Amino acid sequence: MMLGIDTSLTLLAAGLIFLLSLCLGIWKYRQMATSDNHLAHPYVDIAHRAALMYSFATLLIAVFVELSVWPTWINLTSAAVVVFFFLAAIFSYIAHGAMKDTDNQFESAGPPLHLGMILLILGEVGGFAVLLAGFVKGQFF
Repeated sequence: MMLGIDTSLTLLAAGLIFLLSLCLGIWKYRQMATSDNHLAHPYVDIAHRAALMYSFATLLIAVFVELSVWPTWINLTSAAVVVFFFLAAIFSYIAHGAMKDTDNQFESAGPPLHLGMILLILGEVGGFAVLLAGFVKGQFF
């Protein structure tokens, strides 16, 4: 079966995010094995879990990309926006885990974090809504 380039790239992203989650699991294990309380830093744990969840969410997005009736460029752009924000979240968690600078990034959140969250919400919800609409149009109208 030949998949469209939009679906293939989205599946590749899902696979790479899953691989990242496995590597983050190694980092988490190492911290658990060497810390006094046998726990990883909260943001190492969050990064690992988020990457696992986002890898499977990206698989779901790939299904909607494949079944959407929109042109390839719209599907690919929509999926890319969502995946970009998934990765931005994961890498922010990795940064906090590596720096060990906080166990709650919202504790002293300023305007940049709130702006980033608004953009993340718009990007993830908006990008997926476009794909869902393309699926609904193709399947029901």
